[in-house]
Amino acid sequence: MSSVLRSGKKTEMSWTKRFLLSCLVLLGSEAVPISVDKTKVKLPEDTTQATPSVDTGLHYDRYLREVIDFLEKDQHFREKLHNTDMEDIKQGKLAKELDFVSHHVRTKLDELKRQEVSRLRTLIKAKQDIDGGNGQTVDHQALLKQFEYLNHMNPHTFEVEDLDRLIKSATSDLENFDKERHEEFKRYEMMKEHERREHLKTLDEDGRKKEEEHYEEMRKKHADHPKVNHPGSQDQLKEVWEEADGLDPEDFDPKTFFSLHDTNGDGFFDEQELEALFTKELEKLYDPTNEEDDMVEMEEERLRMREHVMNEVDANKDRLVSLDEFLIATKKKEFLEPDSWETLEQNQAYTEEEMREFEEHLAKQEEDLSEKATELQKQREELEKQQEQLNAQKVELQQAVEHMERLKIQNAQPPPQVHGETPFAVGAMCFHTVQSLQ
Repeated sequence: MSSVLRSGKKTEMSWTKRFLLSCLVLLGSEAVPISVDKTKVKLPEDTTQATPSVDTGLHYDRYLREVIDFLEKDQHFREKLHNTDMEDIKQGKLAKELDFVSHHVRTKLDELKRQEVSRLRTLIKAKQDIDGGNGQTVDHQALLKQFEYLNHMNPHTFEVEDLDRLIKSATSDLENFDKERHEEFKRYEMMKEHERREHLKTLDEDGRKKEEEHYEEMRKKHADHPKVNHPGSQDQLKEVWEEADGLDPEDFDPKTFFSLHDTNGDGFFDEQELEALFTKELEKLYDPTNEEDDMVEMEEERLRMREHVMNEVDANKDRLVSLDEFLIATKKKEFLEPDSWETLEQNQAYTEEEMREFEEHLAKQEEDLSEKATELQKQREELEKQQEQLNAQKVELQQAVEHMERLKIQNAQPPPQVHGETPFAVGAMCFHTVQSLQ
């Protein structure tokens, strides 16, 4: 009875994972720290918990995750998912089953969509304000592309089109994950080399010579490491079997190995479980305490190994390695007699031509920024000049107002009088004075 229940749990986890990791092609899983041997970690027997928390790296990751979580709660949808193959999912046949899910789930999906549309609108408005404030032209088409995974023309209800868009967008975006990762790593490596070259320019001849010698010494030190086994080969897996599992390499058994390292017991190797198998190889190449070892390069090496094994073993390209696929791979010549593995130091991520173009692009950016800074400085000086003129006009206006106030006060005062005389007496005296003069 217990074996039947366990089998049922495995089946449930299988289609749950296939929906999250296969039909949506989730490639953006978190890397396993080199100090942690994931092959030693045993997850709980109860696999009925929520979908594994695998970060896709998509800007709509949370929305994607929440939609999946609620769809899994509908019995009809779960059954259809279990019986739908990858190609039908990509073509939108699974999305049509949304019309048959429970009212409660549909209501919750409506709410999730309204929240997501509101979030997107807020983010896009903020970006427009920032770009407009910086004097940059706002690319409205690029902003609207962020809505492609849902129908924003209907912001109130979650419909079949929304699920279809979500699956297709996530599939397309994540299928390009490795390609984009390669470009990002290339830019990282070129920027690192650019900064090194710029630093050399600040040194005198003797300083440059010492710096170059130190650089070559670090490169040689990093390259001096034990042999790295070809990822996914018999030698590589036997080393894990012996050093991580503590078993005799002569007793190596592929099926037992698969069972040991299928840490969640779902019958598949996912990307995280595969990446954990390369920890021993990476420890030969990288040590976080060594100056010459770059941890960004270590993670790129790990992902290269995972990508290579997936390309070689994952026959149906669902981003999972089943037991059957694994056993078939162990019978191939590439598994038994593999070529040597070329590490990152043997495969420079960029060509000198790409480096030249990269530096030219950086120089152009610096030139543009310099011109913009000069223009901004001119604008600032002009504004300061205008402010000085305004301040001067303000002072003049204040002086004019004060002068007018003084005149107003003077005009309001009566003419001076002789002490003790009335106005009438003074006037009569003036008349007699004039008469006598005549």
